[in-house]
Amino acid sequence: MSKTIETDLKTFVKFWLVPILILLALFIIEKALTGLIIIGASIFLALALRPLVSRVDGFFTKHFGKDKKHQNLSAVLAYLIVILVVGAVIAIIGPVVVNETSKFVQKFPETFETTFGGWDGVNSFGQSIGVQDLHAEIDNALDGLSKNIMGILGNSLVSSVSGAADIIMKVVLVLVLTLLFLLEGPGMLHGFWNGLEDKDNKKMVNVAKRVVSKMANVVSTYVSRQVIVALIDGCATMLIVFTLSLILGFSPSLAVPMGLITALFYLIPMFGQFIGGTIVTVLLLSSNLWAGLIYAIIYISYSQIENNVIAPKIQGDALSLKPVVILCAIVIGMYMFGLLGAIIAIPIAGCIRVLVEEYPNIRAARG
Repeated sequence: MSKTIETDLKTFVKFWLVPILILLALFIIEKALTGLIIIGASIFLALALRPLVSRVDGFFTKHFGKDKKHQNLSAVLAYLIVILVVGAVIAIIGPVVVNETSKFVQKFPETFETTFGGWDGVNSFGQSIGVQDLHAEIDNALDGLSKNIMGILGNSLVSSVSGAADIIMKVVLVLVLTLLFLLEGPGMLHGFWNGLEDKDNKKMVNVAKRVVSKMANVVSTYVSRQVIVALIDGCATMLIVFTLSLILGFSPSLAVPMGLITALFYLIPMFGQFIGGTIVTVLLLSSNLWAGLIYAIIYISYSQIENNVIAPKIQGDALSLKPVVILCAIVIGMYMFGLLGAIIAIPIAGCIRVLVEEYPNIRAARG
């Protein structure tokens, strides 16, 4: 027996309007994803700079009294301090990496002869494993590899240039938006809360304020403590390299750049410490073979102490996240947004924890 279902126009429109709006929203998000990532990265950096801005503002307040002009000046000064520090680090590291790489290339024939006995030693090893002319095999493999690399470079030259220009544009946008969020963000947020607040939803607005404040604190706390541990890691590398330079006789001027490399890469969660230590080891090998080997052994030992004692002591329970949750967050973030996703994955996981903890209060406020 058939039945006829009657409905009015309003219900019919609502039934189709909801999925259409959802699809439209997903389409807009997909098209604007790059812009949303740039804005999100800028907000993240602005929150990360908040502790430094507060310290600079505290200095001005202590000596000149509280003034809104001083708050804006504090934001600009904090921003400039970070830009100058990053620029100085790159200026120090860049020439050292280039010089050490050049030195390695120049010394490679001598090192190859000393370590492996030249091509005669390579051929002797090849014959011991059943390869009559290992030298020729290696030459053929390198020749094929070089042709493939040149072909890839030739095909992607135009796209590489446009890609580099695109990256520069995105970096500039992030830098500009970060400064604007530092200057205008607090006022915009204050105006937003004032616009929402009235007698009927005051409780809900207060809960939302608390949640947003906790989430902002998660980001700033994580970044500031990560920077502290990174500086300690860099100082440890400086001390190790400087001590080895005095014992083994290579240039002690490498200590500061090597320390800056490990400190910079430590800011990348989970894998940054390994990457930084590996780069320093390779660069030291180009100056002194024993220095690279000894540094690798000492740094691996120190990293165990740092990861199990120093970092947990400084980070404390600021994020209250289990190691498995942190690793899962990094993996998801890295596969979704690459290096940027890996960097912001942990504070985002901390923000999600805040939402889970505050969910009962949110429900109570809505009820």
